[in-house]
Amino acid sequence: MATAQTRAAARLMAAPAVLLLLAWMVIPLGMTLYFSTLRYNLLMPGMEVFVGFENYEFFVTDPAFWIAFQNTLVMVGSILVITVGGGILLALLLDQPIWGQGVVRLMVIAPFFVMPVVSALVWKNLLMHPVNGLFAWLARSAGFTPIDWLSQVPLLSIIMIVSWQWLPFATLILLTALQSLDREQQEAAEMDGAGPGSRFWYLTLPHLSRAITVVILIQTIFLLSVFAEILVTTGGGPGNATTTITYLVYVQALLQFDVGGASAGGVIAIILANIVAIFLIRSIGRNLDR
Repeated sequence: MATAQTRAAARLMAAPAVLLLLAWMVIPLGMTLYFSTLRYNLLMPGMEVFVGFENYEFFVTDPAFWIAFQNTLVMVGSILVITVGGGILLALLLDQPIWGQGVVRLMVIAPFFVMPVVSALVWKNLLMHPVNGLFAWLARSAGFTPIDWLSQVPLLSIIMIVSWQWLPFATLILLTALQSLDREQQEAAEMDGAGPGSRFWYLTLPHLSRAITVVILIQTIFLLSVFAEILVTTGGGPGNATTTITYLVYVQALLQFDVGGASAGGVIAIILANIVAIFLIRSIGRNLDR
């Protein structure tokens, strides 16, 4: 009886927080679904008209959507490859006994704590500036002509900026997993004549598989909503070269004032993000069952 009363009291005490969280999530989602069925432009107040799924059809058939969809896939895929690959290499390096190991680890992790807007401004004005940037100075010093990164290779520039921000996160997770690897297994494999490549491929990498899956899941969810870096550096351009689905929704909502179309785009973005999340969660489940 006491246990049942304790559980009931715990549920009662948690109920306000749960209800507040549900309201915080359900009310905005419900309003987005409602506005997505209206022809609603902020420049024409009082002219709202119910159009059903017309906004969804317009958003999906817009050529800019498919460009944004392709840019989103390329950006997310490239960043995952860079951060996971680079994270494994940095984790292996930081796992070695080196002088000043604590300071080195702190410096590697530090970029993750930099605000996205600040990071984007630093890359734009101090590193990628075609005249006064560090990359331009290095190119001139080597006898090459500097390039305008944000104009000539804009999507690559965004990928570099966001990868720099998320690489410390992947490194931290993978380093933690790497340090849990049984050293006796490594010593036994080395005594059996396994080289560094064989030990990494058959021992270290399988051990890191779960951590890699977790990194991919968490980063994918956040990378689908990358916005500040694009707004500060390229503004989605040149043309639609760096426009992602998230940025396209912003353009329709706050630049074109099309609340109905932007709401439909937001719903489509939520659906796509959930499809990716479900796929990755199932992959994690299969990985954990092994």
